[in-house]
Amino acid sequence: MKTLEELQTLRDKARAEMQTKDGHPVTRIVVGMATCGLAAGAAPIYDVLVKAVESANLPGVVVTPTGCVGICQYEPVVEVFEPNGERTTYVNMAPDKVVRIVDEHIKGGRPVAEFTIGDK
Repeated sequence: MKTLEELQTLRDKARAEMQTKDGHPVTRIVVGMATCGLAAGAAPIYDVLVKAVESANLPGVVVTPTGCVGICQYEPVVEVFEPNGERTTYVNMAPDKVVRIVDEHIKGGRPVAEFTIGDK
């Protein structure tokens, strides 16, 4: 069990990771990389996302791996958590889909509905 001090340190670190250096909230993009996600090809999806965000020079966007998302039949799964609290879940991802998500959703502000779980 963690001590209260350890938990507070973890909380403070997580909060800091959710803000840019100037204190603005960030857009978080997470890739499900549990066993099912990895088996479905999540590692290349993660790599393409990281490169696309870096090449687009998007300092307020963070790409991170995560564990089980809980919808194995739809892997690889990518979720976008926006600073306003909205979450978009993209399913059955492929590298070409990732490029569209970065261009249209992250840069353009328009989620790509055809790739979301709501469109399945």
